[in-house]
Amino acid sequence: MMDANQVAELRRFIEQLKLNPSLLHDPSLAFFRDYLRSLGAQVPKIVKTERDYEDTAETKPNFSPKHDDDEEITESDVELDDSDVVEPDNEPPQPMGDHTAEVTDEDRDAAQSEKSKAMEAISQGKFDEGIDHLTKAIMLNPTSSILYASRATVFLTVKKPNAAIRDADMALQFNPDSAKGYKARGMARAMLGQWEDAAADLHVASKLDYDEEIGSALKKVEPNAKRIEEHRRKYQRLRKEKELQRAERERREQQEAQEREALSALKDGQVISIHSTSELEAKTKAAKKASRLLIMYFTATWCGPCRYMSPVYTTLAKEHPRVVFLKVDIDEANDVAASWNISSVPTFCFIRDGKQVDKVVGADKVSLEKKIAQHCSSN
Repeated sequence: MMDANQVAELRRFIEQLKLNPSLLHDPSLAFFRDYLRSLGAQVPKIVKTERDYEDTAETKPNFSPKHDDDEEITESDVELDDSDVVEPDNEPPQPMGDHTAEVTDEDRDAAQSEKSKAMEAISQGKFDEGIDHLTKAIMLNPTSSILYASRATVFLTVKKPNAAIRDADMALQFNPDSAKGYKARGMARAMLGQWEDAAADLHVASKLDYDEEIGSALKKVEPNAKRIEEHRRKYQRLRKEKELQRAERERREQQEAQEREALSALKDGQVISIHSTSELEAKTKAAKKASRLLIMYFTATWCGPCRYMSPVYTTLAKEHPRVVFLKVDIDEANDVAASWNISSVPTFCFIRDGKQVDKVVGADKVSLEKKIAQHCSSN
């Protein structure tokens, strides 16, 4: 027959196994596991505790894991109709004349004459000759918007979009409402595959002086411009989603780090002495964050029953590593004792989620053990 002390010890051992079945995997208990299996019992697999995960984390190699939201988004190509796009012309800029020179009536007449010669040459397909005449006209009248726009049109014909853009810019400088200037620049930009800028110029030209050539150009340019805009919006949305994912991950990592820090401050299996209300508040918050039961043991050096309960309390802390065991000397931390209305010692207050859920007053070892078992099993 077993005596009462042995039965009590066995009961405590069973209570520990209920709280932490992984104790059965202690090598020293191999005989007990074999006995349980011989009775048909199933020994549960090892369940890692938070402490196990902390230990594992401490031994992990020091490297930064790669997350999906760390990867840069690689944009796919946009399917565009670029059948009319040409290689850019990289010749030196064409002469523009002296914009500060005073233009006389004779100069204007001479410039008009050169323009007429240019139109005749162009009608015969002599585009280079036409450009030369228009250049002479521009040198005679370097502030004429129409002359620059006319030469820009010829540059478009000979597939020199950059030269056409330079002339169109000059035409618009001297006449911001030049439909011919916007039209020439828009068509030149389309030749270079600058679809959005081309669409913008052609729309302005259309409002100023619509013609069928502008309408035809817009039918080619607008679909490409819309695809580019849709493509841009798509990847802007994807990047925004990545940013939100990254922010959420960083928030979770910060929260997990705070929880790990809180757990490390709880000192599993140990009794933690509290010396001030700020210390108590920190430990209470940590226990709440870790969803741990917290017990406050109010004691005093002059208390005889406390001297009896202190080693019991220390043993219980070792037996219940997932419970936070605090000790408060009422003389040393009288502000803590006062805030909890402690009138006698020893007193044990049980705290769950920052609120008192139970209490044991006096050196009642059995009641203390029962209360711990009760509140641990209810978690």
